[in-house]
Amino acid sequence: MKKFAILFVCHGNICRSPMAEFLMKKRLAELGIADKFRIESAATSSEEIGSPVHPGTVRILNRLGIDCSSKRARRIRPSDYDEFDMIIGMDSRNLINLQRFFGGDPLGKCSLLLDHTSAPRDVADPWYTGDFETTYKDISEGIEKLLAERL
Repeated sequence: MKKFAILFVCHGNICRSPMAEFLMKKRLAELGIADKFRIESAATSSEEIGSPVHPGTVRILNRLGIDCSSKRARRIRPSDYDEFDMIIGMDSRNLINLQRFFGGDPLGKCSLLLDHTSAPRDVADPWYTGDFETTYKDISEGIEKLLAERL
């Protein structure tokens, strides 16, 4: 059976997208359906390739009992468009970069996480804001709404 594959994307793959990846994996495990999904995250840039998750994201995930110590930032690959059913950016710049990278979005796979909520907006980048708690709340809201759509 083919797993439904979701790729979360942000600029560097060290703050927002790994937070979304690990929060989604935790939520799917809680629902008992983790085996039906493939969840990963990636970056639109190459700046942080190989870097571990940002300490601000690690603090939140550790508080929730989630270990992300093996995660290293990776850049999106051309094959990701074929391998993933949904490619979800954290902000409008990510979406623009995804569409440029993939040469468009002919199958409508790309969206913003918070476009799945009743209050569409960008997930603020805590790299600049330092506010990982707000990012956590936004991503949690987006994941719950996304799951409500998919289940």
